[in-house]
Amino acid sequence: MEVLTQDERTLTELDHVRLARLIRAAEQPSSQRPMSPMDSILEGADLVSSHTVEADIVTMNSQVELSDLATGKIYHLTLCYPVDAKPASGFVSVLSPVGASLIGRRVGSVARWQAPSGEHGAAQLLALLFQPEASGDYTK
Repeated sequence: MEVLTQDERTLTELDHVRLARLIRAAEQPSSQRPMSPMDSILEGADLVSSHTVEADIVTMNSQVELSDLATGKIYHLTLCYPVDAKPASGFVSVLSPVGASLIGRRVGSVARWQAPSGEHGAAQLLALLFQPEASGDYTK
């Protein structure tokens, strides 16, 4: 997996902690593995509390509306943890190329990724249909 857009990201402190634990549990100790795309995202992100994250930032369990830049097709996706992923139903793992490219992004930005098959993708984040923190849920 490769995330091709490494620019500005904002993560909640809770998402940051949970994602760091997730990649530590899924991979070898950091001293024995190369830096992953998620490591780069976590390292470079601006951190904010769940209470102060802006409502246009993609957080875990957010529902988003995307426009594929190549086809113009509109997609509705929910960003979830790997255990809850069901891509055919629109539940996309944060550790997938698409999911990793979305976490911490702001509405209006463009996410770019490369799938394991080598295929490149890009989509504009049109809207945040649901963000747990904006709804007062600071624990999901």
